[in-house]
Amino acid sequence: MNAAELEQVYKAYSGKVLGYIRARVQNHADAEDLQAEVFEKVLRKFSEYDPEKAAVGTWIFTITRNTVIDYYRKTKPTEELDEGLADDSEVDENLLRTESLSELAQALRDLPQQMREIIVLRYYDGKPLTEISQIMGLSYGAVKLRHQTALDQLRRRMRV
Repeated sequence: MNAAELEQVYKAYSGKVLGYIRARVQNHADAEDLQAEVFEKVLRKFSEYDPEKAAVGTWIFTITRNTVIDYYRKTKPTEELDEGLADDSEVDENLLRTESLSELAQALRDLPQQMREIIVLRYYDGKPLTEISQIMGLSYGAVKLRHQTALDQLRRRMRV
C-alpha cells in the first residue's frame, strides 16, 4: 500500500473506527491509542487483505473489533458471581422501549466502560451473554453480574 492509498483509507474510515471504539471504551486517550493501533495493523497487514473475501470496510471493522477485544482482555478485572443474581430473562425491555433515546444515550455514557460495552454488545450487536464473556475474556458469571448491575443503574438513572 502506498502513502496515497493509506491516506485515502484513513480518511474514509478513521472517524468510523474512532466512533466504534469510543462507544466501547470510555477513556478518550485509550480510544485514540486503539485507533492508531488499528491503522498500524491495517498498514502492516494490507498485503494480506483479500478483496474477494470482504470489502475493505468490513476488513477494517474486523481489525477494529479484534483490537477492542484484545484491549478488554488485557485490562480485565475479575469478580465473583453473586448467588442472588437475577436471570437474564428478567431484562426490563420496557426501559429500552419507553425512554427517549437521548436520555438513554446519556445514561449509557455515564456507565463504566466495561458495563457500557456489555450493554452495547448485548442489545446493539444482539450477542448472548455467553458470547460476550468470550469476547471480553471474562467469566460468564462476571459478565452476568455486570450486565445486571448496568441494567439496574440504567433503570435508576432513567427514573430520575
